[in-house]
Amino acid sequence: MHRDPAELLRAAADGDRSAWDELESRFGPLMWAVARACGLSPSDAADVVQGAWLRLLQQLDGIRDPAAVGGWLATTVRREALLLLRRDRPQVFSFEVVDDPDPAAAVLETDGRQLLWKTVSTLHEPCRTLLQLVAIDLGSRQTAMRLGLPMGSVGPTRARCLEKLRTLISSQETAQ
Repeated sequence: MHRDPAELLRAAADGDRSAWDELESRFGPLMWAVARACGLSPSDAADVVQGAWLRLLQQLDGIRDPAAVGGWLATTVRREALLLLRRDRPQVFSFEVVDDPDPAAAVLETDGRQLLWKTVSTLHEPCRTLLQLVAIDLGSRQTAMRLGLPMGSVGPTRARCLEKLRTLISSQETAQ
């Protein structure tokens, strides 16, 4: 039986261990992939993933969109990873401009990334999750498995999702 994420969260909040197990089996690989994509060692990735599960447990009743718990978990892992990286390697995240002679370009690039991910978060499923999985380079087979898609439909679905994203970003840019 494959329950929807909102149902799983409700069951987990009620103490259903099988719901936690299903959440872990469904979203655990994505969380690990995000942690490792952030450049973490296996032990640091384990800490970050565990921290994200703890955050979910703490926020179980406060998740605004239970159907998007996968994206919430991926974002939480990414944030936990960045916190860990900043703590352990602060020089990596310094604000010094070393090789970039144009600080304005760096700000524009950051703004562009924020606009991109904010726009991705407005997409409907499966596009939102598919583009997150593409960004962390999970691979077509695992992406298909995570989304429950046939292997051959990942590429065409990705192309449609990217076109939707381009259209949204273009409309936002012309509105500014």
